[in-house]
Amino acid sequence: MDDIRAEQPDSDFVTFWNEVLVPKFTRFRHVLVGGLGRHSDAIFPLLPVSPGDRIVDAGAGFGDTAIMLARRAGPEGRVTAIDCCDGFLDHGRRDAAAAGVANIDWVVADIQRHPFAPFHDLMFSRFGTMFFENPVVALRNMRTALKPGGRLVMIVWRTIADNPWLGLAKEVALAHLPPPGEDADTCGPGPFSMAGQEMVTAQLRAAGYDDIAFRRVDAMIRIGNDIEDAIAFQLALGPAGEVYREAGALGEAKRPAIEADMRARLLPFVTEDGVQMMSSSWVISAKNPG
Repeated sequence: MDDIRAEQPDSDFVTFWNEVLVPKFTRFRHVLVGGLGRHSDAIFPLLPVSPGDRIVDAGAGFGDTAIMLARRAGPEGRVTAIDCCDGFLDHGRRDAAAAGVANIDWVVADIQRHPFAPFHDLMFSRFGTMFFENPVVALRNMRTALKPGGRLVMIVWRTIADNPWLGLAKEVALAHLPPPGEDADTCGPGPFSMAGQEMVTAQLRAAGYDDIAFRRVDAMIRIGNDIEDAIAFQLALGPAGEVYREAGALGEAKRPAIEADMRARLLPFVTEDGVQMMSSSWVISAKNPG
């Protein structure tokens, strides 16, 4: 396994990810990997991967999908797992080493600006492309990694209305706190920025792709081991977490009331296997024309 670190200066979004979000994502890795995995698992058997393929996992996060892709490509294939957060990739490096998966290069870089080589068969991304500062620029740069006829497959969230696992908690938070201002610290456009088919199709075409297709995936996901774990997750990450974080001292003062309301709203979703709620994504595929 090779470890590559880019020398480009970080954007404000990349800095926010590393300084604010990585510790929170790591704390709730048990929620995120399991929940997000419901969506990638639904389409992994259908991915156009053959032994010997060269693959990029863009926004590889904790590395679980990179390891799965590396196994599919086999020892003669290779995966480039790229993410702007070294703190995420550290988990992937350790997990890959423990699993004996050696055909992964771990790259710490901003996908929008990384200089790719155009020989890859597949560019894959699970819930990573929604946060690009400039989606068309980023998607175009990702296409530079693909050989003629190579495929892009990305998983993105549909609308917040289709994802009550995040929408319900935001409603509760906004019942107590003001919405974040325009100057709020942010990790990028946000988790629902690629929910619109027409808009994303236009972005992909502007970036040079064709043969664009959307497939909807709905899945119940586990948002906490129990209701207290689920509340802590919602107030740390996602839309409710942003509302709470940006409210500062007011959020701290109102936290008991927010938690009480959130507990009441989440109670119907408690099961023997944790707190389960509905989520919905698009699996979007496109081709780099030859």
